[in-house]
Amino acid sequence: MVNTSVTLCGLQLDNPIIPASGTFGYGAEFAELYDINILGTFSFKGTTKEPRFGNPTPRIAECREGMLNSVGLQNPGVDEVCDTILPRMKKYFNKPVMANIGGFSIDEYVYCCEKASQAENVGLVELNISCPNVHGGGMSFGTSPESAARVTEAVRRICKKPLFVKLSPNVTDIAAIARACEDAGADGVSLINTLMGMRIDIRRRTPVLANKKGGFSGAAVFPVALRMVYDVYEAVKIPVIGMGGVTTVDDVIEMMMAGARAVEIGSANLTDPFVCKKIIEALPGRMEELGITSLADIVGAAH
Repeated sequence: MVNTSVTLCGLQLDNPIIPASGTFGYGAEFAELYDINILGTFSFKGTTKEPRFGNPTPRIAECREGMLNSVGLQNPGVDEVCDTILPRMKKYFNKPVMANIGGFSIDEYVYCCEKASQAENVGLVELNISCPNVHGGGMSFGTSPESAARVTEAVRRICKKPLFVKLSPNVTDIAAIARACEDAGADGVSLINTLMGMRIDIRRRTPVLANKKGGFSGAAVFPVALRMVYDVYEAVKIPVIGMGGVTTVDDVIEMMMAGARAVEIGSANLTDPFVCKKIIEALPGRMEELGITSLADIVGAAH
C-alpha cells in the first residue's frame, strides 16, 4: 500500500495534484465532469480587488507543444469571490482551496489577501507576483528580490493563512527572489509562472495576440520549470510547489524529485479536462513500479 499524501504548511493533502490558477476557474465546470474532491486541492482563478474583463481579444494562440495566453486576470473581483463564489464552492468541493491573488499595488494585494484569508474554505493563499499579462502590476513585483520582499512582507503581516508566493521565470536569478520572499516571511513558493512569448500572423504581418506578447505554457516549458524548481529547492528551506509543462504522472514524480512538495497542473487541463483525474489514478501504480512507498520520501531525492 503506497502513501500519496503530502503536507503543505500543516495542511495535509490526499495527493500532491493541484490544478493551477487560470486553468480551472473556480472548479464548478470541472465538478460537472468528475468528483473534484479527489484532487489535493486547486488554485482558483487569479483574483483582483476590482472586477476585470481582462485584455482585448484575441488573447489565446496555439503553439507547438504549448500555448500562449494573454487573458489578463479576467475575474469578478475579490468581494464577489469571497461573498458569493466561495460559499457556493462548498457545495461541490469539501476541502480547503488555494486562493490565487493578483494586484496592481501593495495596498491592493494586502486588501485582497486579507479578505481571502478570512474565508473559511481557503486553506492557502498564493500571491501572484508573476503574471506577465497585465500592465502596471503583476510581474513587476516579482522581477527583483527587493520588490518581491516588499509585497511579501506587507501581505504576511495581515494574511491569516499560509502564504505561498508565485514566482516568475522571466528573471535572471529566480533563486535569489525565492530567498528574498523567504526572508520576508513567505511560508512557501510556487513556480514557475508562464514564460514570455509571442506569435506573428505571417499573412497579416501582425502579432497574433491583441496584447502582442503573452505567457507561454505547456509541455515545452517542462525542462525549464524543472531546473528552476531544482535551483529554488537548494536555495530555500520553505516548501516549494512545482509547475510548468506538467502533463503526465512521470512529470509529477520528476518535479517532486527536483524538490516540489506538491505539483500544479495548468495548460494540460485546457486540452484534457480529465488530466488531473488520470494522473491521480495512475500515481499509486507508478509508485509501486518505481519502489516508492511514500511520495513525501522522494521530495528533493535528485539532490
